[in-house]
Amino acid sequence: MNLRIGNLFKGDKVIWMVLLFLCLISIVEVFSASSSLTYKSQNYLSPIIGHSGKIIMGVAVAIFILNIPCRFFKLMTPALLVVSAIMLLWVLFFGERTNDAGRWISLFGFQFQPSEIAKGTMVLVTAQILSALQREDGADKRAFKFILWVVIPFIFLIGLENLSTAALIMAVVFLMMFIGRVPFVQLGKLMAGAVLVIALFIGLIFFAGTMENSDPAETQTETIANGKTEKSTKKGSSLLHRFATWKNRIDKKLNSKYVAPQDYDLDKDAQVAHANIAIVNSNIIGKGPGKSIERDFLPQAFSDFIFVIIIEELGIIGAGFVVLLYIVLLFRAARIASRCDNNFPAFLVLGLALMLVIQASFNMMVAVGIAPVTGQPLPLISRGGTSTIINCAYIGAILSVSRSAKKKSDKMTLKEI
Repeated sequence: MNLRIGNLFKGDKVIWMVLLFLCLISIVEVFSASSSLTYKSQNYLSPIIGHSGKIIMGVAVAIFILNIPCRFFKLMTPALLVVSAIMLLWVLFFGERTNDAGRWISLFGFQFQPSEIAKGTMVLVTAQILSALQREDGADKRAFKFILWVVIPFIFLIGLENLSTAALIMAVVFLMMFIGRVPFVQLGKLMAGAVLVIALFIGLIFFAGTMENSDPAETQTETIANGKTEKSTKKGSSLLHRFATWKNRIDKKLNSKYVAPQDYDLDKDAQVAHANIAIVNSNIIGKGPGKSIERDFLPQAFSDFIFVIIIEELGIIGAGFVVLLYIVLLFRAARIASRCDNNFPAFLVLGLALMLVIQASFNMMVAVGIAPVTGQPLPLISRGGTSTIINCAYIGAILSVSRSAKKKSDKMTLKEI
């Protein structure tokens, strides 16, 4: 029996342990944070049964992908590029809108975000180009140009509706190019260009955006506080419809001032207020699993703000353990990459790990008030369909690389003996 289980859960055991702990924490905390969904469905177990089913499906996908040899990932890249481009164009013009953001496609009753697939595709493309153009003294100068030719159009398409995901992809690609020894001169030019584009973009946001439309996340807060959860779904908005939301969020962050507790407007800044209340009430050891109070008032407590619920229930110690899991994932991926003989699997495993860890960092910084509100869930913990399954697929790819790297490492050891 143990042998059969060992054959099923192949690959790096530490990565498997990280995935196990993240999934267990996810089930417990999502169950606790889904009070609004429970009230809406009038079924106590329905939300967590659905979430647990998606986690099980995600683990099954990880097991399937870890059995695919790494060399086949290269063959999948052209098809993934075409599929990602088609789906991003489709969601841009015909996608379903939720909370003023058009990020979803419904297919056969299943709703998913094409950007989740596009993220992994960009990592695959970058890993292939960097590995194909590696030289003894670093990456060929053409690698930089080829990567940007492919990545920038996808970032533009994603950024029109999901600016935080576009920024996440660009950050991961930049770090991959740094690891892949792209010349510093080119990276410096990219950084300078990025700063200029960001400055111009922020200026455009403040010029074209209006303060009349409130942040949809803040509007949702009032409906949840009154015991209801409402999602607006519409199609056909202008491509600039997100500018008002971005302007509100940036303006709040840049012009934030200290407000005395008795003067705080819970209706206007409910997200920040209830997140801060949850953190303050946590102490060191937390209230205990299932005992959160702010879950009933905080919008998206089971998704974007689940880290706040973790802090409230598990305390600083529990939150620190979650942070440690992501750190272990990154360092373990680096160790796997160091054992790879070929450049492609090394770049692939590092890119996927960086993507998961940077996204987790985004989510945590938003939760504790360091960064403006974004729509980034906490990977492998937040409640979700597409993100849960696809993030597990990324873990499966890392495990696939770990299998081949371990075999090569074992062969080298035998040769040394």
